[in-house]
Amino acid sequence: MARHHRGQAKRGGPLGAPAGRQGGKIFYGWWVVVASGVGLAIHYGPVIVLTFGVFLTSLSQEFGWSRAQISLAFSFSTLGVTAATPFIGRLVDRFGARRVIVPSVLIFGSGVMSLYYLSASLYHFYAISLLIGVMGSGTTPVPYSKVIARWFDNKRGLALGLAVAGSPLGGFITPPLAQALITRGGWRQAYMLLGLVVIGVTLPVVGSLLKETPQTMGLWPDGQRETDVGAAKENGQEKGLSCSEAWHTNTFWLMVGAFFLMSVSFHGQVIHLVPLLTDRGVSAQGAALAMSVSAAAGLLGRVGAGYLLDRFFAPYVAIGFFCGAAVGSFLLWSGVVSGLALSAVVLMGLAQGAEFDIMAYMVSRYFGLRAFGEIYSYAFAAFTLGGVIGPLLMGVGFDLTGSYRLVLGTLVVAALMAAGLMSRLGPYRLWEPAAVFVETAGGKQTVVIQE
Repeated sequence: MARHHRGQAKRGGPLGAPAGRQGGKIFYGWWVVVASGVGLAIHYGPVIVLTFGVFLTSLSQEFGWSRAQISLAFSFSTLGVTAATPFIGRLVDRFGARRVIVPSVLIFGSGVMSLYYLSASLYHFYAISLLIGVMGSGTTPVPYSKVIARWFDNKRGLALGLAVAGSPLGGFITPPLAQALITRGGWRQAYMLLGLVVIGVTLPVVGSLLKETPQTMGLWPDGQRETDVGAAKENGQEKGLSCSEAWHTNTFWLMVGAFFLMSVSFHGQVIHLVPLLTDRGVSAQGAALAMSVSAAAGLLGRVGAGYLLDRFFAPYVAIGFFCGAAVGSFLLWSGVVSGLALSAVVLMGLAQGAEFDIMAYMVSRYFGLRAFGEIYSYAFAAFTLGGVIGPLLMGVGFDLTGSYRLVLGTLVVAALMAAGLMSRLGPYRLWEPAAVFVETAGGKQTVVIQE
């Protein structure tokens, strides 16, 4: 039976052994973090989402398609990720992350490469975009996060934060790389080379470094040695709720609702940030700088949130970041420019970056690792769905009123509602078994597992 506590359990190694190093060597779990970071640096987000605008003009000039027609392909791709992610989560729980990541990367990368042969048919473009989204769902943080949650407990927040920081780092590289490739050899060759990078970098790194569990290497989470307690746990099923059981808890819906609202708020503003600022007289260069600041803040938010999650109650951390995002949205609603506008962008970027860490961390603490992949995948799908709806709301609001002001006010409320939902979450569930030492007649200690 699960035990509840407000914060997380702070444990040393088994029987008091220190955690973190094995015989002077760096704990192998950090190499798992490196492998995950590399995979996430060239996954669906940096390769497709962040380069889509770079290819847009070239596609329009080549085929005579309107921007609306090309943008619909992005919507198909994003919906493909949203629809396929829960299925990916189930596969991760059943077969393991490596068996999901490797074929997903191979097909995803091949899909990107196939755009080299794109014809003038919009239906061809839409079909490939949908396939790329479906297979790209297997390259997202969902499979990597389950592996990291198995390798780390006390340092889980920091490990997750460092791994998902690979995504914004990749986001700094892929857009200028795509533009350079287009300039040198054209958009078709650029797609071909990006797909080759996805396959040629991710598969060797994941294949050689990503190990499913520490127990396969005789280790315990956070770098502790396996003991009788660890062996007993390994022989049983991983602790936690099934996805069906999680769906019947208020906690699940409070979390998913909060993540969805924050995603709507962030994506709506960041996608329309450049026209919003230029409408207020900010130069195109200044608006581009704001986008870069947002990306940098997202990176800081991911690592910073991971550090804080290991030290403070996760809903409190979430409330802090979400309220900061509400302040940022309020500043933009009030019509600020210059330094205050950059402050608003920083607050929103911090929250967006932190949300990735908070999602994975909370799922592991409240629902355990038994069905982590599937449960987290639904939370991640809610996040991606918010990425579809938020920009649409901003666009429709502007078209109807000639201003972003009305929708920005709504997004302030959305961020505050997300913080309010987090405040309703109760204590974590502690899924780890407790070790009880029983004194026998011969004066010998016996380890007993008490659920």
